[in-house]
Amino acid sequence: RDDVISRICELINIDPETAREKVASAGWSSYQPVEIRSGVPFIIITRISERIEQFPGITWNSKPLRNYLDIGSMSHIIGYVGDISAEELQVLYNKGYDRNATIGKSGIEKEYDMLLRGTNGLRYRTVDVQGRSVETEGVSDVPPVNGQNLVLTIDKDIQELAEEALGPRMGAVVVLKPSTGEILAEVSYPWYDPNVFYTFDSATRLGELSLDRRNPFLNRAIQSAAAPASTFKVIMTAALLEEELFDPSQKVTCTGSFTLGNRTSSCHKKTGHGPLDLAGALAESCNVYFWTIGTQYLKIDVISKYARIFGFDQKTGIDLPNEIRGLVPDPDWKQNTLNTPWVGGDTMNVSIGQGDLLVTPIQMANMAAMIVNEGVVYKPHFIKEVRDPVSGMVSETVEPEILRTSEISTKTFKTLKQNMRGVITQGTANVIITTKAVDIAAKTGTGEVGKESNFSSWFVSFGPWDAPPEDQVVVVTKVDSSNNWEWWAPKAANIIYQGIFADEDYDQSLRSLNWMWMKNPPDWE
Repeated sequence: RDDVISRICELINIDPETAREKVASAGWSSYQPVEIRSGVPFIIITRISERIEQFPGITWNSKPLRNYLDIGSMSHIIGYVGDISAEELQVLYNKGYDRNATIGKSGIEKEYDMLLRGTNGLRYRTVDVQGRSVETEGVSDVPPVNGQNLVLTIDKDIQELAEEALGPRMGAVVVLKPSTGEILAEVSYPWYDPNVFYTFDSATRLGELSLDRRNPFLNRAIQSAAAPASTFKVIMTAALLEEELFDPSQKVTCTGSFTLGNRTSSCHKKTGHGPLDLAGALAESCNVYFWTIGTQYLKIDVISKYARIFGFDQKTGIDLPNEIRGLVPDPDWKQNTLNTPWVGGDTMNVSIGQGDLLVTPIQMANMAAMIVNEGVVYKPHFIKEVRDPVSGMVSETVEPEILRTSEISTKTFKTLKQNMRGVITQGTANVIITTKAVDIAAKTGTGEVGKESNFSSWFVSFGPWDAPPEDQVVVVTKVDSSNNWEWWAPKAANIIYQGIFADEDYDQSLRSLNWMWMKNPPDWE
């Protein structure tokens, strides 16, 4: 047996010990086939068959494989399938899986594997006590049943538009329908080609992908959390309006710096913004105003309370596996985790969306959706319909599911929308958002990461800002600090809004915006 395994493994290019482990795990006395290698080229099969006498017990057969046709950035959504592991089999054996099963490993493939896989067929045979077939006549087979077809919420045109708008920049884009929770587009760059899992040299190619420092398997929309930076000032604004601890029309004078204890911090405008009320502070993204409000009026308990009201520090329940929850720091968390007390500087950091505060792009999309819906958030999802694979008839329609509601007043939400509109008309995004196709409301965010002045870029938005929720879309763009900083997030959103509301593709949107100079963006790799 060892000689046979050594000879066959040399031909199919796998470690003999790996093959021995697979056979041993199935039981030496079993006559059931054990797959030791998939995706073997026909030329190799030919060489084995020419010398079959050297390989007793070795056979081969064909099996269906996924063929993903140029899905690009959809790879993180769709995912991929692979051979079932011993650990997975222990959990799923009673659900009809066996050791030769193919199972979803990530994305929709994993989340909806039971719907997609269908039911295996059965072939009855009479065997002896050792499991060897002794009769093939007079038995009836049970044919397999096809799995269901799934219809996604993804709009292919918007997905391609978002993919090109983000370009070769590490980051993420989420386009959400706030009135239902449907995901119209989700992009995470870099992505990967799921077909590499089904090639003969898949081990080599997977090794290369796994060692890629850009983490192409990471879905940055749901699995990567970062400080929200100044986009968190939306939460601060909502808390201030709702708690009424400070008159929003009262002005705070920004001189360009803020001192707390023995620490002096600078606003992003070193010369200062001068006197600003709440609306002006949000439009100009004035750090001094929100430091003042956060440390002297709201305090950390109120700030963390509203962060959680908007869904931070909680999973959204999106129908993809391995979503992370992010973090809303507070005194209890710091004491329990770092064994140090909370200080005023911590409140300063959180007040402008920095420090230990961590959120994901999908959480930011839900934050914007709550504002659009004035207190209601629907669970974000990718599945729209389930259809019969033969008739094509709809067997199930996914209805919107309320994830959470808020008791924040309608008045607060309406004021918040108006103030976010001011970010576009007279604030930090005024020169970037140039589309005439739609009027949007938004908040920019520029987060400093680490000690080397690396910056991440956020843009959280919705539009048309004054339309009914069912007519609006939420667009969240996030560009990681690992890119050469260029404040790309609002630029990408500008292209996406132009394309959606003018019914244009990427190239047409660039022409309409007079941005054709962006046609060939620099390669940051």
